[in-house]
Amino acid sequence: MMKRIYIIILLLYCWVSFLPAQDICSPVREGYLSMSDEKKKLTVLLSGASFASVDNGWFELGCEALRAKGINRAIGGEAIADVANRMSRGDLYSREELDEVDVFVIMQVHNRDVYAPNELKKDYHEYALPFTRGNYAAAFDYVIKKYISDCYQLQFDKGSKYYGVRGGKPAVILLCTHWHDARVVYNESIRKLSDKWGFPLVKFDEQIGFSKTVEHPETHRQTSTLFADDTECIDGVEYGWHPNRGKDCYIQNRMAAVFVAQIQSLVL
Repeated sequence: MMKRIYIIILLLYCWVSFLPAQDICSPVREGYLSMSDEKKKLTVLLSGASFASVDNGWFELGCEALRAKGINRAIGGEAIADVANRMSRGDLYSREELDEVDVFVIMQVHNRDVYAPNELKKDYHEYALPFTRGNYAAAFDYVIKKYISDCYQLQFDKGSKYYGVRGGKPAVILLCTHWHDARVVYNESIRKLSDKWGFPLVKFDEQIGFSKTVEHPETHRQTSTLFADDTECIDGVEYGWHPNRGKDCYIQNRMAAVFVAQIQSLVL
């Protein structure tokens, strides 16, 4: 009798030993933020304008490094008001894409105040549509609240993998500064917005490798002009405007590295 028990125990031990690792230690559940889970590739959605469009390259380089699926919806010439209008029409992302997106990145960096708390509505449904470009803070507020609401509502969608999950899908929003520190109005206000909501922030302006506080020692101009295709004047000083574009450009690779580091701080 005892011999038979020992044999049964031995067989059970062998069976457990040869089980795949995921059968013993369940991986992060499908749909949660994970780069290591082979069953679920990280999906990142980007909205923006000319600093984020596909011809730049930093976002695509970053997604390649992360082995993530990138959905780039940035369009040159757009503002945050355009993003809000696209969301109100339901054409920034489909329901299926919303189900898959793990991180929503917003890089709308016009040098405007995007915080302005006194100009906001408590209920995003109260905003008049379509948005114009007269109130950047209100458009940001709409985009943020609309995305959070859309994620929340997935718990009631029988076609969603978040159906029945309390609170729906976790809404992970990643904000961005301008690519350097010259756009002070925007950079300061986006930090306030980040603090208000508790959102992570891609601090390109702090980690780009130069600052407006010091001129280049050889050119005696702003260093940003060396890495830009054109220039803009802010408070009487000439700065680099649109960064050199293309995946082979140093500045795009630098931005990609800053972006990747921030994403990696959010995921397992």
